[in-house]
This record gives sequence, C-alpha cells and structure tokens, in this order.
Amino acid sequence: MVPGKKEIPNAKTDLQLRKKKRLKRLVCWLVIDLIVAAVIFALLLYRPRLYQPVVFNEGSYERGEVSPYLTHELLPKIHRDAQLGKPFDLVITQEGVNEIVAWSGWPKESEGVIFTSPEVLFIPENIVLMGTAVLKGVDFIVTIVVEPKITEQKLLSLNVVKVKIGAMNITPLAMILARRSYEQRFANIPEDIKNEWEAKIVASLLTKEPFEPVFKVEDIKMHVESITIKDKQLIVRLIPAS
Repeated sequence: MVPGKKEIPNAKTDLQLRKKKRLKRLVCWLVIDLIVAAVIFALLLYRPRLYQPVVFNEGSYERGEVSPYLTHELLPKIHRDAQLGKPFDLVITQEGVNEIVAWSGWPKESEGVIFTSPEVLFIPENIVLMGTAVLKGVDFIVTIVVEPKITEQKLLSLNVVKVKIGAMNITPLAMILARRSYEQRFANIPEDIKNEWEAKIVASLLTKEPFEPVFKVEDIKMHVESITIKDKQLIVRLIPAS
C-alpha cells in the first residue's frame, strides 16, 4: 500500500463486508426475538397474587352434586322472600359462590385444554373469574373481569372488561374469538333454549348484548333491579315483575 493513498476494496472484499453486516443484523434480531419470546413466556406463566383457589375436601361431595350453600341458603331465601311480593336483597358471599362453583365438578376439558381450580372474586363493581388452563402440560392462569350493569332500559349487561393469560392482556383478541364462538355454536340453537338464563348470560358475556333479567320463582316473576358488588359480596336487589 502506497503511503497517503486509500485502499480501494475489490469486489470480493466488498461482498465479505456485506455478508458480515447481514450476519451481525441477523444475530442482533435473533437475540431480540429470543428476549421478546422469553418476556412473553414469562408474562403468560405469571401467577397473579389474587389467585388463591379454595380447595374443598373431595370426600365431602360427589362430582356434579349441587352445593349446600345453594340448596340450603340461597334458594330457600329466594323462595321465601318472593312469596311476600315485596322487593328484597339477596346477598351472595364470595365463599358461598366458590363452593357452588367447586361442587359443579372439575376439571373440565374442551378442545384439548383442561380447565381446573376455578375461583370467583367479588371486588367493588367487578366480578373476577380466575382459573388454570392446562395446555400440553403447561399451566396458564386465565383471568376474566366482568362488570355487570343495569341499563337505563332496565336490562342486564355483563360487560367483559378484561381477559388476561398470566399478566398478558388479550382482551381484544379474546372478544373476537368469543364472538366467533357464539356465532358458530349458539346462534342457531332453538329459541326456547336461548331464553334460558344460562344461555342469556353466555350471550351477554360473549357479545355484550343486554337482556331482560326476569326469572320465575314457581309462578312468581322476579326482576333484577340492581346489582351492587362490594368486597367479597354480591348484592342483588329483586322486585316483583309486572
């Protein structure tokens, strides 16, 4: 090399330099992708502190039986107070509703995903549903936050405000999939089944459609006038329906 003159790279050297640059960019993006994947995986596997499912003694009930809280406390109160023909408050405790859920029998499986260890939390203004989804041997904690509201038209709306897997918020995607599921599985069911309370609740959760909260206690129709959610308590105001 002559002093004072710059070396002019030949075509072979230039090609090698470009290859090295591409390799460095590839390695850089690969490291970034691995970091992002690790963060996402950590978020998905996150276990919320609120999730403390109640473990009931399996020997105390048979799978699929109805809980004593429902048969000995809630239903008798609804029946007794409805006979008076006056408005009354139905107080549902968090502990009691978790007993009802537990007695319905778990785990449950759907399309290769096993759902187990459910828990219901009552926090001011919201109902929080939590549970474990097992997929390919990996546990994910699913959280669904529901905000019940009585509209100006006296309809009940069950608005899903948040869906999370671990610490990752997947609400928009979850609601799109939920609506598709409703259209595929529930849209064509007979009208008499659609009018059942369970079907109305599912439709409201999946499509945000409000419904008339009226149900029968024997021959007496009751209307849900208001819903108040406090810490560990759900208070439903029931009035005779006209």
